[in-house]
Amino acid sequence: MSRTAAPPTLDGAGRFPLGRLHTIRPAAGPDGHCLLVFEEATGARGRVWSSRTGETVAEVLVPVTGDSLLSPDGRWVVDLDDDGGSEVGAVVARRVDGTETRLLTPGRSDYVLRGLELGGDGRHLLVTLVDAHGHHLLLVPWDDAAQARTIHSSVEEAWWGHLSADSAYACVDTTEHNPGVRRAAVTVVDCATGEVVAVANDLPAGPVRAVRFSPVPGDQRILLWTERTGFSRPAIWDPLSGERRDFEVPGLDGELLVLDWSPDRGAILVVHTEGGIQRLLSIDDRTGESTVVHDAGGSYADPDVASVWPYYWQSFLGADGEPVVVTSSSTTPLHALRPGAGEQAGRAERIVVEPVGVAPGHRLAAAVLPSADGTPIQLWWATPGPRPRGTVVDVHGGPNLVTVDTYRPELQAWLDHGFAVATVNYRGSVTFGQAFREGFWGGGSDREIDDIEAAVLWLREQGLADPASTFITGPSFGGHLSLLSVGRLPDLFTGALAVVAMADWEAAWAEVNPAIRKSWTSFLSMGTDGTFDPARIDAVLTRFSASNYVDAVRAAVWLHQGSRDTRTPPAQARRYVERLRAAGGDVLVDWFDAGHEPTGIAGLWEEFQRMLGLVEARLAGERWDALPAWGSAQASRS
Repeated sequence: MSRTAAPPTLDGAGRFPLGRLHTIRPAAGPDGHCLLVFEEATGARGRVWSSRTGETVAEVLVPVTGDSLLSPDGRWVVDLDDDGGSEVGAVVARRVDGTETRLLTPGRSDYVLRGLELGGDGRHLLVTLVDAHGHHLLLVPWDDAAQARTIHSSVEEAWWGHLSADSAYACVDTTEHNPGVRRAAVTVVDCATGEVVAVANDLPAGPVRAVRFSPVPGDQRILLWTERTGFSRPAIWDPLSGERRDFEVPGLDGELLVLDWSPDRGAILVVHTEGGIQRLLSIDDRTGESTVVHDAGGSYADPDVASVWPYYWQSFLGADGEPVVVTSSSTTPLHALRPGAGEQAGRAERIVVEPVGVAPGHRLAAAVLPSADGTPIQLWWATPGPRPRGTVVDVHGGPNLVTVDTYRPELQAWLDHGFAVATVNYRGSVTFGQAFREGFWGGGSDREIDDIEAAVLWLREQGLADPASTFITGPSFGGHLSLLSVGRLPDLFTGALAVVAMADWEAAWAEVNPAIRKSWTSFLSMGTDGTFDPARIDAVLTRFSASNYVDAVRAAVWLHQGSRDTRTPPAQARRYVERLRAAGGDVLVDWFDAGHEPTGIAGLWEEFQRMLGLVEARLAGERWDALPAWGSAQASRS
């Protein structure tokens, strides 16, 4: 594959290059402008790029993040100004040339974002926000932000609002119909009056989510993501007439992640995923037939949760209606290409945004194995050779996230240093169907722990995962599971490396931001039968809290926490450390000055160096709590 010349790297092995593509965010409207976000040593930089021409339009001279939104004309970047990463703040617009900044929600108290979208005509911004009073859709006139209006509010969770192409209607994923249970319906409101026009509700068959309105002005149809069959499939719904068409796509097992839609081309872009393996498909919205767009290994979308966007990055349809394939694999960083299909049939595949150059690496293999109760779980794994020095087990955050086949420099670095790696998609992970995604409900992390144990025992059958040299690591909910694992599975691990971890749920309850507290109320109150009962919360908080298992911990433990984090706040991490120390445990905590999801290659590289040093010390028989404290200005969740 063609690559750019090798960029500057922070390590001699070339695993942590500067300028790695982080995401591509297409702007609304017909012009085809997109925001490219690149990771630099600290923070990120942006570039305005055209999907029509494949050319750079402008370099962005203001701060950007993976959540930034580009205006349709390519002149403004919209984002949350949140005091260095706290995720609580106010939306601002900045000219890409740095000449002007505008506050878009004047007079409103700070809030958390759960969606951000500009209409295709650029006249209105739709802000999905959460504050102490609930979840709200705020319609902001672009040229007169002082006239912003709340057009929908709910005390129940409401995420990811969307605007119709003419800004006449808005929709949002809501849970008012089923309070406290994260099985969404799609509520459509009239932007002029705030009146609810229609609701798409598939329960009890399953939840339904909105992906986007038609980009054609006057066409108010909505592309949906439905789970009537237990596995996601696309549907197109007209909220004004009630007409709806579901696309079952017979013959395909697994999930179809619904990405984008071009009514002019009659194409719905989806990712087919089965057993963790992805391929990019197009579905004809008239015939329902599917065709393969790209299937070259790697991934074509990486789902996110509790964020401004439903994906960290994803493939999409360009302004010409043809696919822009955004893809990565365990050995190739993120890049974009045109597949030479549709109007480009007969032309060779073209890379339009190059992957940053990295050293050759190890491909991670997919494996599916049974958990304790027979439930199939999936993992990615690789070994540097027949006799690795140890094994690093990685667990993602979320829990409604997933580890996909994508380039992660720290995994390749572990392999470079002689360690086998494995990443576990435990119950709660997305892309494996509704039952698997909801499989952690009501269990107090019992099933996640079962899945981690099953993965470690499977690795042991492959000649890996000796307890004396096996470490577990993960960010956020993955940090929670890392700490919980060394308390509940003390015979399997010699160390835990927990990043922005939720270590003590009881202590954190009053300190987290309102959006997180509401989402916790949802899944902490769920029973194994799917019933909702807030009376369960106290007992589940106790069972979830790793600090209640410190007496069983024999592994060394490291926490890396953000001092501005409102998702996994500082006080709960300090309480865990105090309890483990009091129990005689070997524990060390380092702090960085940022929130939950900072960007920057330097932070990721420094974090890996710290982890490697700790692992080397543990294998040499040294205690971690005897090592000097360490800190960095940045860290990464990746």
